[in-house]
Amino acid sequence: MLQGTRCNDSTYIIMSTAKSVFSLRSLAALAAFLLFVPGLLRGQFLANSSLDLKAGAEMTGTIKEYSAGNTLVLETLAPNEPVQFKLARNVTYADTDGKPIEAAGLTTNRKVRVHYNKVGADNIADKVTLIGN
Repeated sequence: MLQGTRCNDSTYIIMSTAKSVFSLRSLAALAAFLLFVPGLLRGQFLANSSLDLKAGAEMTGTIKEYSAGNTLVLETLAPNEPVQFKLARNVTYADTDGKPIEAAGLTTNRKVRVHYNKVGADNIADKVTLIGN
């Protein structure tokens, strides 16, 4: 496809198809770049935030300390130090069969599996399940 542009002296300058294709490629490259930049910036912002994306971890151990509605300290196998969990507002508790129970079923020296999310430096427990001894 040829395109022409009228000059002052009534002659036409012919632009080649290659130049038109180059313009379209440049426009496509610019559009792709503009779509890519927000993803880069979002990734940069996430890298600097306090949100740790290691969600959905589990840990098994014995309850060393328990404060209803607040915290739970889990003792794991040696040589690891006990791990403290903050309890989420919507934390759920389950028995060994996975059926819901009340928080009152938790006592020290009970073996449990804690499902938690890492938020900054805090371990936020959202599910505590009893394990048979």
